[in-house]
Amino acid sequence: QVQLVESGGGLVQAGGSLRLSCAASGRTFHTDAMAWFRRAPGKEREFVASINWNGGSTSYTDSVKGRFSISRNHAENTLFLQMGSLKPEDTAVYYCAARTHFKESTDISDYPYWGQGTEVTVSS
Repeated sequence: QVQLVESGGGLVQAGGSLRLSCAASGRTFHTDAMAWFRRAPGKEREFVASINWNGGSTSYTDSVKGRFSISRNHAENTLFLQMGSLKPEDTAVYYCAARTHFKESTDISDYPYWGQGTEVTVSS
């Protein structure tokens, strides 16, 4: 059974940093793209960042560019999201996702595998 388990969320003050992790089990995603999405209170789930199969290509939504960094560790079958200069508007549940294709995508429908999410709250 494939599982994606996020961790690292929590409460942080504006301007602070957090590092989210997503541990995959049940299969490896070494040849597949992965991504982070988030759902803010009262809003739809939205794309945050994606990374291709070997980490050579990444994409970010405009609101997090220069503040967030996505990376992956094949040896650990783990995905990361380093978040800095956090703002209250970054408050959301963050989800890890994986697709069965080497190219990254910003389209939520391209990702068949999802974690349960980890909550991030940024106080002002």
